[in-house]
Amino acid sequence: MSKFLWIACLLLLVVVGSLTIGVRSLDPAAYWQALTAYDPRDPAHVTLMAIRIPRLVAGLIAGAALGVAGTVMQAVTRNPLADPGILGVNAGAAFALLVGTTLLGRADEAIVALLTFPGAAIASAIVFALGGGLRGDVGPVRLTLAGAALNALLLSLVTAIVLVRQDSLDVFRFWVAGSLTQATTRPLAEMAGVAALGTGFALLIAPRIEALSLGTALSRGLGTRPGRVQAGALVVVTLTTGAAVAVAGPIAFLGLMVPPLARLVAGHNLRGELVVSAMLGATILIFADTLGRLLLAPSEIRAGIMTALIGGPVFLWIARRVRPGASA
Repeated sequence: MSKFLWIACLLLLVVVGSLTIGVRSLDPAAYWQALTAYDPRDPAHVTLMAIRIPRLVAGLIAGAALGVAGTVMQAVTRNPLADPGILGVNAGAAFALLVGTTLLGRADEAIVALLTFPGAAIASAIVFALGGGLRGDVGPVRLTLAGAALNALLLSLVTAIVLVRQDSLDVFRFWVAGSLTQATTRPLAEMAGVAALGTGFALLIAPRIEALSLGTALSRGLGTRPGRVQAGALVVVTLTTGAAVAVAGPIAFLGLMVPPLARLVAGHNLRGELVVSAMLGATILIFADTLGRLLLAPSEIRAGIMTALIGGPVFLWIARRVRPGASA
């Protein structure tokens, strides 16, 4: 329990830092005044209510959702390299949203954001099938290569769209790397509900996923139907990744970093891992966003770039530990 409290305290610390640290320093009294007596003419109130709080909420939603998605993907595939960004799920969701924004315009962000879900679902299914999931033989290397191939394909399609439609370039600049800067234009409340639904479903089917991680034959002996469990996991990944991309764009490597840390805290208890993963994912993303605002102030480094800078070495370290042909 003490480890859970430490993670909760760490999350609270980065939340406070996100609200208080920035290019513009605010009087501590302004925070209470902005919450109780908001004045749109006060720059401090506007900074807090229109910029920092929506940005914080977006970080909480996207970070928690990607943490859960990464934990479920690694548990189902028994692959320490599984991550919504590396395996192309983020790219599928972002590509669908880019296409929708280009074709439908940006008049209704909430409607366009719904396109992230079929994009994430299709990408998940393709990578899982190419990685050997239909044969019950999911290998870490095969799955990673399938995700890399899908990422390359989607990037080529995005480039083709940008070349044909110059007006899509501004949209591409945002979606090529995740960011929390446009949080005020995102359907935060709706996506928070979707992420919560996906997380709740993940907690519900966690015992079945744990049984599946023992192997297909043994899980069948325990009364688990692997096909249904994999389909349920696909629903979880689609809901959580779609919600994260809808509010923050494609955030890379977050789902890769969080699960190993969650296992250190919660042990091999998937429900405990999911709770810790949600907290750790939100903590890391908010910290990365805050750090990115400070390093080149008054300019900033996008949160997706910061998580990539942190997660790249982690990916290489994990990849070196995976034996070719291994499944776990």
